[in-house]
Amino acid sequence: MKLPIFSLLAGLFLLSSVAQGQSSLKIATVSMERLFNEYHQTTKVQRDINIERARIQKDNNNRLASIREIDSKLQKIREQLVDKELGEKQRRALGDESRELSQDGKSKERERTEFLERRNRALSEKMRKQMRGILVTIQRSVSERAKEGNYDFIFDASGNSNQGIPFVLHARDTTDLTDSLLEEINKDAE
Repeated sequence: MKLPIFSLLAGLFLLSSVAQGQSSLKIATVSMERLFNEYHQTTKVQRDINIERARIQKDNNNRLASIREIDSKLQKIREQLVDKELGEKQRRALGDESRELSQDGKSKERERTEFLERRNRALSEKMRKQMRGILVTIQRSVSERAKEGNYDFIFDASGNSNQGIPFVLHARDTTDLTDSLLEEINKDAE
């Protein structure tokens, strides 16, 4: 809690020091949220991730169907075991078959759970890396624009503190670079 307040106070001190040293600062804002959400690469990555999620779900459903088949067989065996006219030899054979099926079902359920965890973890890691790469690309574009335009500061107008309060509460006479940056980063979109 003290660190964000300290960072904010240090930033304000820096701004006031710079403001005293220079007569006018060149400040702009961007919406990193819009840049991220409307960047064509973000849409592509999200589409690929949704396709992979569907594949994982399909595999999971196939595994569940196999487990349900085993459960159905076990239920039929239980129904047969209730029959009073069943001989001891048949009862033992059905009991053995029931134990084997039960072990097979537990094994398949464990494999399915592990498969699901492993694939979802891998997908999350892939998504995190790709999204991080997109953010780095966008941040590079913003930095280049700052250098080209000789801006002293560019603030993210869409950013919020960990309390949910916007970092930029008011920005008078600032230039919003979001639209022009969107055109730039999406220029090679299909």
